[in-house]
Amino acid sequence: MKFVSWNVNGLRACLKKGFLDFFNAQDADIFAIQETKMQESQKDFHFPGYFEYWNSADKLGYSGTLILTKKEPLNVHYGLLDGKYNDEGRAITLEYDNFYFVTLYSPNAQRGLTRLDYRIEYEAHLREYLHYLDQYKPVIVCGDMNVAHREIDLKNPKENERNAGYTIEERTEFTKLLQTGFIDTFRYLYPNTIKYTWWSYMFNARAKNIGWRIDYFLISERLKDRLVDSLIFDEVLGSDHCPVGLIIEL
Repeated sequence: MKFVSWNVNGLRACLKKGFLDFFNAQDADIFAIQETKMQESQKDFHFPGYFEYWNSADKLGYSGTLILTKKEPLNVHYGLLDGKYNDEGRAITLEYDNFYFVTLYSPNAQRGLTRLDYRIEYEAHLREYLHYLDQYKPVIVCGDMNVAHREIDLKNPKENERNAGYTIEERTEFTKLLQTGFIDTFRYLYPNTIKYTWWSYMFNARAKNIGWRIDYFLISERLKDRLVDSLIFDEVLGSDHCPVGLIIEL
């Protein structure tokens, strides 16, 4: 099966920048989108051949997730356990016969780390939720997780040690998740490869490849023998993030 995930930084804007060309070319079984920045009721488009599952933020023009899937799931869940973080549209889970598929748009700790405490609280709730799912079926997790885990995952690690997305607190929380049964598929397959998934719009960062790898596909550890490839489409424009992909035998 083929899965794709992309933080589009505004779906309507991305649709004007070649989104459909990439979407149609990939022909993914499941295509997850983060930062839709819109309500489902605002759309004047559809995706033939796909079921659509939207989780929009209460605040207009902010956050939001969407999953497009060729196969209708058994169940759909919005938010984490007890629907946490649903007000910002940060998570959707689809249940299938032999796996769960989760997309996430993890909160940013923000400039000055004004939301770091909120972010760390979210990480604890996220681990609790993923471990709950993993008791029943293996889990595939994707999305903008807003953290560069290791030095290799961003261009300038030393300069960013107390910046959102590379604090020791956020990186430690990501390590905890990996240590409790999940695999970062790209780093598992390509331990020494430098590729990024996000570039600032400032200072011509993308042309200079001054980036961060903050978009992921994670899988339950027991799926690792079924992993075929983990992809970063860093040549694809249309957003300040590029898409990422997963090919796995299920």
